[in-house]
Amino acid sequence: MFKSLYPKQYIDSTYSIDFDNLYEKGYRGIIFDIDNTLVPHGAPADERSIKLITHLKELGFKVLFLSNNKEPRVKMFNDAVDCMYIFKANKPSPKGYLSAMEKMGTNTDDTLFVGDQIFTDVWGANKSGIYSILVGKIAPQEEIQIVLKRRLEWIVLKFYKRYQKKHNIG
Repeated sequence: MFKSLYPKQYIDSTYSIDFDNLYEKGYRGIIFDIDNTLVPHGAPADERSIKLITHLKELGFKVLFLSNNKEPRVKMFNDAVDCMYIFKANKPSPKGYLSAMEKMGTNTDDTLFVGDQIFTDVWGANKSGIYSILVGKIAPQEEIQIVLKRRLEWIVLKFYKRYQKKHNIG
């Protein structure tokens, strides 16, 4: 019923992902959501996110930020890490994900997406054929429309966890 919304992986934090292993497996491009994936909503890049992005670039990853926010928000974060970005991406539309891969010179086989929301991030990545990783949100404070979506996400996650258990995944 909800399979198109299921991430390929669900991990507590972006900062717990074994990116070195993913690189060894052949992934070369990472598309990130920013807010509540790398930093709290509206926050600039912090020491932890800068360290992560620097490490990813040193490994050889192409990194791109895909956000539904306006350019000033995305640029403010990106100024500290100097990656590619797409603003006003209209996630979950596949258009932004496909543009991201084109900009990075990657494809669906070597690109992954990391984000904190099912109905925008994961669903869009899945519709685009990209390996999707759902991460737990960083900060408890969120805009009201996101809070409402989180309640629906809880239902999807409940079915996802049952699906994982039934199929011995994760």
